[in-house]
Amino acid sequence: MTNSDRRLRPPISRHGRFVAAIVVDSIGTGVFIPVSMLYFLATTSLTLMQVGAALTTAGLLALPAGPLVGGLVDRYGAKPVLQTANLAQALGFAGYLVVGQTWQIAVCAWLNSAGRAVFSGCYGVTVTALAAPGRREYWFGLLGSIRNIGYAVGGLLSAVAVGIGTQGVYAAIVVVNALSYLTAFVLMRAVPNSRPKTSQDAAGGWRRVLRDRRYLPLVGHQLCFAFSLFALNIAIPVYAVDVLGLPGWTAGAVFMLNTLMVGFGQGVVVGRLSGRVRSRVLVAAHACFAAGYLLFLAADRVTALALAVAVVFLGAGSYTFGEILGSPITSTVAAESAPDALRGRYLALNQLAVTIAGAIAPITLSGLLSTGAAATWLTLVGVSVLGATLATVIGKVVPVAQSRIGRVQPSPSTAQTLPHRRKQEPSQTP
Repeated sequence: MTNSDRRLRPPISRHGRFVAAIVVDSIGTGVFIPVSMLYFLATTSLTLMQVGAALTTAGLLALPAGPLVGGLVDRYGAKPVLQTANLAQALGFAGYLVVGQTWQIAVCAWLNSAGRAVFSGCYGVTVTALAAPGRREYWFGLLGSIRNIGYAVGGLLSAVAVGIGTQGVYAAIVVVNALSYLTAFVLMRAVPNSRPKTSQDAAGGWRRVLRDRRYLPLVGHQLCFAFSLFALNIAIPVYAVDVLGLPGWTAGAVFMLNTLMVGFGQGVVVGRLSGRVRSRVLVAAHACFAAGYLLFLAADRVTALALAVAVVFLGAGSYTFGEILGSPITSTVAAESAPDALRGRYLALNQLAVTIAGAIAPITLSGLLSTGAAATWLTLVGVSVLGATLATVIGKVVPVAQSRIGRVQPSPSTAQTLPHRRKQEPSQTP
């Protein structure tokens, strides 16, 4: 380990309970998400369409939770809001044990969906508060690795549960999930709450956030980056199995490759990026995405089965390296570009881009796959080109995106964050 790596590595022991809460949360999520539909079909008399309608309704009703949470975080701090989300999800999973009708599933699923949205809105604020400037990329990278390993462990446990397939096993998964969120609630009690000081820095609220012309390109970049991330679960498995006709295990192997690379490689890669300009790393991430998409397209031109599988794995590796490069930098730039007093709202807006990407990705990618391989992967290459272009713009107009990874930069003032204003407002320090 180099001196740079040691300097960047966060003091995990100091915030061990927060890291433990992330581990518990990720394992619980990894266990339940793969078997959620199966659980309701096994424990209720509802049809697949009824269960799907209930979960979709819950997801749509939970959409406002993200933006609403931004104001609460700015006012009360991230910790109490995050703990409330833990309790809501514990209650939602407990409710799954007794649901039997569509509306009951919708209500409990809404508690869980809203809780996930709240977690996403609080996560970046909490990490930014705990991590010192210059170490935030490593924090986001390390926690991203931990979450991916947790998802993988949860996925393996869910596979065992599906193999057994009894109602008792499904119920045990739900009970464990409910207890996991109660455990996370207790662990979060030891995490310090960073609450912005009440000052004129918070004046303007959402109006001020939406008028920040330097932050909006960040949100657009987040939309492009998130859309590419959804390709892993939506486009790549269907393309590999149904379009290319590869063995069914290929889809699972690609997902496992992605999980292992991110889980064990992201922290290491971020340490090696010390001194690199953030915006340039983001451009490189989109270049890796684009290279992966072109390799997927090339696999459609390969006739030998073994060679097609190899090309798909090469594409998945390039794609995953783009995720490894871009995820921690995207999170850090979004968090540090926001002023302290409004960081909750800023990150809620950024998270809304992820939610929108998640909403449009299934129907968009499904339509493209039905059109053909070229339409699918060339469109995604276009998304990467747009993302790289926005990353270049960010590198020119957003001060923290111009800085180097691992280097502590002077805090930008409000004037830097909100340009071209006719009336000067008090300066602020993010």
